[in-house]
Amino acid sequence: MKRILITGVAGFIGASLAREILSLSNNTEIIGVDNLNNYYDVDLKKWRLKQIEHFDAFIFIKGDITDKVLVHKLFEKYCPDIVINLAAQAGVRHSIEQPDSYISSNIVGFYNILEACRHSYNLKKIYKKTIYQGVQHLIYASSSSVYGTNEKMPYSIDDKVDCPVSLYAATKKSNELMAYAYSKLYCIPSTGLRFFTVYGPAGRPDMAYFKFTSQMVKGENIQIYNSGNMERDFTYIDDIVDGIIKVIENRPIKDKKEGYYRIYNIGSGKPQNLLYFINILEECLLSEGVINKNIKKELLPMQLGDVFQTYADIKELEKDFKFKPSMDLKEGLSRFVKWYKEYYTK
Repeated sequence: MKRILITGVAGFIGASLAREILSLSNNTEIIGVDNLNNYYDVDLKKWRLKQIEHFDAFIFIKGDITDKVLVHKLFEKYCPDIVINLAAQAGVRHSIEQPDSYISSNIVGFYNILEACRHSYNLKKIYKKTIYQGVQHLIYASSSSVYGTNEKMPYSIDDKVDCPVSLYAATKKSNELMAYAYSKLYCIPSTGLRFFTVYGPAGRPDMAYFKFTSQMVKGENIQIYNSGNMERDFTYIDDIVDGIIKVIENRPIKDKKEGYYRIYNIGSGKPQNLLYFINILEECLLSEGVINKNIKKELLPMQLGDVFQTYADIKELEKDFKFKPSMDLKEGLSRFVKWYKEYYTK
């Protein structure tokens, strides 16, 4: 039986990934870790956990990856073959107000994971009648924010990412550098994934599409910068999960240049106009009866520090893993709105 450790398992991506893996495989055990912090609604995190806790092959541990003793005990007890680190303090703007939490979770926490992976090769244990060989693949979440204010589009993994414009972005770039060093020093096969604007049912309430929905439901005006003339790479959660699963199944093979280290963009590869996105979201909310009238849009100038367009060059992920995002924007937003209606009007 393959054992996968997922940190941040009560998060949007973590819970969706765990549920899909457990649904697809009878030969996989998932050990999920999450500290259930209150950065956003804890009840939503608990709801996500309820969608997966009925699986016999799921083990949940409430804990924090900043606790080095806890992390090492988890590795010693459960002997994970694959580690997927999704635990992090998210949010670009929040990193300005609460920088300590980003250093603690994103830097110290990830260091603890790397150290545990490193020492896993020395455990010399027999787990469920199988000799434990140590971590065979480390997958971790990076972010499109590492590209900063790069103007070249689409963002490519070959672009320089030396100028982050937020502490959050800096911590994610640091994760990539730390993973590279540990991969080189200790031959840990590691794959970093730079996520682009993930959306869908049970998503994060601090994301723009979720905030727009809440404002529409309250009857508030929607403020749209640059008159909506901006483009973003909105990626549906099922496509993200499909991509991660493909990566899980194909750990890096050593090459002369990068060793066992890889980095990829994971997004839709198709930028969507922001005003078009909001209009589709409004149509879905009207269609489902979540709102009963059109909302008022305030078209404002470009916000200082914002960028016109961001989207991912995903050709490397397509080439290496046959990754092909398929969710249509209208269908993806329709599914989100149906979930929103059920969850918040129950």
